[in-house]
Amino acid sequence: MQFNQVKYQDAATKTYLGSPSFVRLPQGDLLATHDYFGPGCPLNHEREEHLSSVYRSSDDGASWTNVTHIAGGYWGNLFLHDGSIYHLGVSQQYGSIVIRRSDDRGNTWTHPADAKSGLLFRGGPFREPPNYHCAPMPVVHKDGRLYRAFEDCTPCVWGSGFQSLVISVPADADLLDAANWTMSNKLAYDPAWTPQDWGPLPTPGWLEGNVVEAPNGELWNILRFNSKPVVEKAAVVKIHENGARISFDPATGFIDFPGGMSKFVIRRDPVTGLYLTLTNNNTDAAFPNQRNVLSLYVSTDLLHWTPKQTLLADDLPLAYAESMRLTGFQYVDWHFDGDDLLYLVRTAYDGAHNYHDSNRITFHKLAHFRQSLSQ
Repeated sequence: MQFNQVKYQDAATKTYLGSPSFVRLPQGDLLATHDYFGPGCPLNHEREEHLSSVYRSSDDGASWTNVTHIAGGYWGNLFLHDGSIYHLGVSQQYGSIVIRRSDDRGNTWTHPADAKSGLLFRGGPFREPPNYHCAPMPVVHKDGRLYRAFEDCTPCVWGSGFQSLVISVPADADLLDAANWTMSNKLAYDPAWTPQDWGPLPTPGWLEGNVVEAPNGELWNILRFNSKPVVEKAAVVKIHENGARISFDPATGFIDFPGGMSKFVIRRDPVTGLYLTLTNNNTDAAFPNQRNVLSLYVSTDLLHWTPKQTLLADDLPLAYAESMRLTGFQYVDWHFDGDDLLYLVRTAYDGAHNYHDSNRITFHKLAHFRQSLSQ
């Protein structure tokens, strides 16, 4: 398999690479971040995962140079706004919501020391609520406000403990000032909402929401749904009152969605108006956590999704079950780049501990991607 590698980490270190995010800078460079997880990774004073690294490419992703590191910046996404670069995430695994700004191409970053400098919503001490959580998800600009999805994992139980929420801010405000931000109500998943025909689910819940503007102008938060052993489902939470309130209707809020058991990013093509996602579609329901296939899907309405192209699939000489266990192309961040589509992948491949514990961050390009949409 051919790819451009941003970072490799030997699985023997018991340190794994997560949360890829990237942007194209106005000067033309690409800037990328990822973080570290696993029993061997760097920890902070509360023995929590917290460290991210920053990379730059000046040759369209062919090669990458480590620029700096961000301590206390985790699960974050990069985005551009008013000429500055921002990194928005949490301070540590289940930490505070924090934002940083860089005005020098990612070389240096502000520090969120207090509510005036990027500490937006304070989390509790180690695993005491609130326990803020997210993934590198899009920041959406609509009607003069910026929106981003988070969760509060309270009680701090993976799967069932995630409460969906959205934060937002006026687009012309100081993004480092916590007073300018609004947090919606927190919406816990009620197991009684689970459709009866799915049968009993061990740990139903939602996480890693993706804010997107629907065709009718509404803002939706489309969330990964932990539906195991059922596959290919997602949940749609509606955003109201400029981000002050969210709601869920179990009668209409579940959709069939490829790869709904894993993190996905949805964006709308400004040229065709179509919605795209790069996702780990499930090809075998016997492996609900499957991530060894990455595919491009398209939708006109966010509700119905059509496969267009397989982008990555395991080409190693592994037995079928071993490929499912050891290989993953996951947590993809991607962007439109003229006629091309660029994507950054948390990759477990050729020596990874397992499909989840990724040993590489890899960069890829789908040239002339709109040709795939018309097929």
